[in-house]
Amino acid sequence: MIKAAVIGATGYAGVDLVRILSGHPNASILSVSSQSYKGQLLSDVYPHLGVHGDMTLDEGTVESVIGADVIFLALPHGLAVSLVPALLQTGAVVIDLGADFRIRDASSYSQWYYAEHTAASLLKKAVYGLTELHRDAVEGADLIANPGCYPTASTLALAPLLKEGLAADEPIIIDAKSGVSGAGRSPSLKVHFCEVNDNLRIYSPAGTHRHTPEIEQELSVLAGREVTVSFNPHLVPMNRGILCTCYVRPSVPVTQDALVNLYRDFYRGEPFVRILGDGRMPETRFVTGSNGCCIGVAVDNRAGRIVVVSAIDNLIKGAAGQAVQNMNVRFGLDEKDGLNSPGLYP
Repeated sequence: MIKAAVIGATGYAGVDLVRILSGHPNASILSVSSQSYKGQLLSDVYPHLGVHGDMTLDEGTVESVIGADVIFLALPHGLAVSLVPALLQTGAVVIDLGADFRIRDASSYSQWYYAEHTAASLLKKAVYGLTELHRDAVEGADLIANPGCYPTASTLALAPLLKEGLAADEPIIIDAKSGVSGAGRSPSLKVHFCEVNDNLRIYSPAGTHRHTPEIEQELSVLAGREVTVSFNPHLVPMNRGILCTCYVRPSVPVTQDALVNLYRDFYRGEPFVRILGDGRMPETRFVTGSNGCCIGVAVDNRAGRIVVVSAIDNLIKGAAGQAVQNMNVRFGLDEKDGLNSPGLYP
């Protein structure tokens, strides 16, 4: 039985980690931590956990996680860099759900996150944990950088095209829409009910969102060249979910059937990626509460574009579920352990 510690257990991603791990057949929770609620029962903060949350929240020190086989960090960016070096010394595998080890270049991290990376020597050690694309590296990793939610949806949507050289060398347009939980649990005017309800708005437009370099990094690796994206995220009045619509000019002519077959072949055997056919397109409700990624493709012959649409639950495949998937691969478990349940509907 793998012993897991969750530092940052009272954020939305952290509490979903606790929920998933509570039903995992081969893992148990050793400790849960929270600076804001230390000393309280997790079930008092999140009553929906019931008896699964009857654990006292500690402060999240290195001493509190001694004995853990895996340590999940569900913290805001900038906080993991000071913890990870000491946590690795405990002998545990560290899976960071934040942004601190996703970007391989320390100067790029500083540019986008406005802070010096104080553990830059570990960036080469960190494995980018988009499991479907880096499974072999995850198997031997002690530090796993869990991908961001938007990069997960965008990269899975575009990977087959970039890998097979079917995308022309020009900027790719990514129009992404996310539920409000993506903004985290901390109170903020921008996610106040009256600001969000019955409204749709763009934010961090024109390539200014911090997930832009992460998306470009991974797409460039797939393509073997520098890839530029025009990434524009939007906030929609729903709790969960991300829908990404990607527009790509093909490098060579491609038919609808060939495109569907390419995607099905690329993701053949992947338990959490589903390719739709027959002209169907994903909806966020198809994946709510699940670790799935649903992808649909279409050829717009009139405009000379390939359109790829992906849907994920931003807190599961975009955060906690992906982290557990990485844990499963790292420890040689069935990749679907703890993640086998279908989504929620309605």
